[in-house]
Amino acid sequence: MHKFTDTRQQIIDTAKNIMLGKGFAAVGLNEILTQANVPKGSFYHYFKSKEQFGDALLEDYLDGYLTQLDAKLSPENGSVKSRLLAYFQNWLDTQTADTTHDKCLVVKLSAEVTDLSETMRITLKHGTDRIISRIAECVQEGIDNGELPEHLDARFVTNEIYYMWIGATLLTKVNRSRDALESAMHSLKNKLDSLV
Repeated sequence: MHKFTDTRQQIIDTAKNIMLGKGFAAVGLNEILTQANVPKGSFYHYFKSKEQFGDALLEDYLDGYLTQLDAKLSPENGSVKSRLLAYFQNWLDTQTADTTHDKCLVVKLSAEVTDLSETMRITLKHGTDRIISRIAECVQEGIDNGELPEHLDARFVTNEIYYMWIGATLLTKVNRSRDALESAMHSLKNKLDSLV
C-alpha cells in the first residue's frame, strides 16, 4: 500500500510541476511518466484516463492549498486584518515570482479544463468554494470580535476580494507584469482600512 501511495503521488507531483509551466492539454503522459521515472503501465494502474488523472491532480493540489490556507489564517498569526494582508501578500509574491512551482494551478488550468472536462470543472468549483468559505470564516471572525463592522456580509466581501484577485492574477499572466496584483493589493488595503 505504501508503494501505491508513493508512486501515485510521484506521478501527481511530477505532473503538477510540468503542467504549471505548460498547461493540461499540452502535456502528454509520456512526458510526465518519463520525468517521474514510472512505467506507462503503472499510470493506468492508478488512473483510468488522463481526465481522471487531471481530476486527482486538482484534488491533491486543492487539499494541499487548503491546508496551507488554514495555517496562514490561523488566529495564532495575529489580527484578522494582518492575516488577510499576509495571505494576499504571499499570493502576490508567489504569482509574480520567476519560479513556476509556486504558481496557482487553479489559475493555470481553469480556463483550459473547464471546457474540456465537466468533472474537472466541478472539482475546481468545489475547491474554490472551499477556499472562499475559509477566507469568509476569517472575515466573519473579524466581524464577531469587532475588528470589522458588524453590518458586513462576510461571504459577499470575500467573494468580492477573491474574484478581484483571481482576475488580477490572470492579467498578471497576460501582461507579464506585477501591476494588476499590486493594484489588487492596494485595493485590498484600502478596503480593509475603510471597513475598520
